[in-house]
Amino acid sequence: MEDSRVSAPARIAVAGASGLIGSALVRSLVADGHDVVRLVRRAPRSRDEVRWDPEGGSVDAAGLAGCDAVVNLAGANVGGRRWTTEYKAKLRDGRVRGTAALAQAMASLKPEERPRVFVNGSAIGYYGETGGRPVDESAPAGEGFLPSLVVEWEGAAAPAREAGVRTVFTRTGLVVARDGGAWGRLFPLFKAGLGGRMGDGRQYWSFVALHDEVAAIRHLLDRDDLSGPFNVTAPRPLTNGEITEVMGRVLHRPTLFAVPAPVLRTVLGEMAGDVLGSQRVLPARLLESGFVFAFPEIEGAIRAVAR
Repeated sequence: MEDSRVSAPARIAVAGASGLIGSALVRSLVADGHDVVRLVRRAPRSRDEVRWDPEGGSVDAAGLAGCDAVVNLAGANVGGRRWTTEYKAKLRDGRVRGTAALAQAMASLKPEERPRVFVNGSAIGYYGETGGRPVDESAPAGEGFLPSLVVEWEGAAAPAREAGVRTVFTRTGLVVARDGGAWGRLFPLFKAGLGGRMGDGRQYWSFVALHDEVAAIRHLLDRDDLSGPFNVTAPRPLTNGEITEVMGRVLHRPTLFAVPAPVLRTVLGEMAGDVLGSQRVLPARLLESGFVFAFPEIEGAIRAVAR
């Protein structure tokens, strides 16, 4: 089997390089001497940029020729706005069309020019509502908008896989980071003493530290024996109530405020299901592959970014 490890200096194309996870990944790759090619929506300004239009489903395939790997982390923020019909279409188009464009572009290249590995961002939204039942990668897709979106999103990568490109899906949980994602919105509230549980607080939140998210992507890039879906979540998901308690303790703030479920549904609409829903997701395949989490517990993950 041809070695697809990228631990040695490699040329890696990254879509979504300016996002929370993408920017952290690019910093990590560059620090280790890799040559990073950024996919941009404007005219390229240097040799390390490639033009693409994810919503339109197009990418300059020639810019991917000779890359060792492609990492796709692009897509509108799922929790960024109320889920109107228009925003749902935007969420779908950026992910499904963007993934399809990259996969088709790789498949169109000559075999010797194709990237050897395609790591495509995905989400634990695949599983839908799990309640208190733990699930791993062997579980089927759930029901609803997010599960159907993730199924279509991952399916769009088929052309790359069928062309012999090792294809990996990172089903990511709630990323613990100071300046973005769910925690980027939670930290200011808790620091102001306005933090508290959401709904009854019994719903499971499957989290992952940003550090571990990047390390997991690097691990999956390096291992030529790994393909398919991987849950990128810490080994022990906790309930919203438990996480609220830890946030208050770490930040030395009261957590007296609680947002009732009906209020969340009124304010957030259908998206409230993502906040109130319970997803107890386990990273079975990642652990089996030998990956070691630097922050397996929520307190360490929060303390690492709360300074």
